[in-house]
Amino acid sequence: MNANAILSFLLFQYGNEMEGKSPGNAKTCRKPVLNNSARKIKDNAADWHNFILKWDKLNDAGFTIANKIVNLKINKDAEKSELKLECEGPALPSPDTKPPGPNPELQEECTALLDIVEKMAGLVSKMEKLSSSVKGICELERFQCGEGGRASPLFNTWTTAQFDQVSSRLCESYRQELKLKQTTVQEIAHTSDRNLSMVYLSAWLYQPYVEDCTKVDLEGMLLETGHRPL
Repeated sequence: MNANAILSFLLFQYGNEMEGKSPGNAKTCRKPVLNNSARKIKDNAADWHNFILKWDKLNDAGFTIANKIVNLKINKDAEKSELKLECEGPALPSPDTKPPGPNPELQEECTALLDIVEKMAGLVSKMEKLSSSVKGICELERFQCGEGGRASPLFNTWTTAQFDQVSSRLCESYRQELKLKQTTVQEIAHTSDRNLSMVYLSAWLYQPYVEDCTKVDLEGMLLETGHRPL
């Protein structure tokens, strides 16, 4: 795809109108493009905030379910151990004694946790679209203004490239965290190691890929776009 085709696609995507071309200055961008780009970035910042709030609520709900799963699994394993001791004891087990079967409550909680992870995957998909849209704005700006970008920032101090970098970091953090959740939901109901179960619970609760700098990035973006008072 040539440069003109890329530009046409990006302008169509963001609703920009190609009017009023400023003469004689390679660093001067078209005003309608800048206004639309700034509005799009500001909307994206609000979306990031809302998606992360939803993620945090899902994480809390998922931890509650995961904790139930671990407790149910521990109790089920304890029942198996008691039955094994009875079978190995001097007295023969009663003919009516049956090994514990599948636990319907455990299966129900596992299904609920899978549903939580699927909703998280949906949020990550939306986050990827946010990151992609900011990257598109950067490409459009470079095409219009050159590799150095525009002369003045869209908001206070951040360049458009900084918004792209922050969006990419946020997206990668939650993408990696989702992979950890997916691994956890596959393993947590099957492990017989109590300590390993506690590791899975801790990993779910504390989210190692969502670091403090991730929250700082979000707050910085909200400040820069005016969603937080300076």
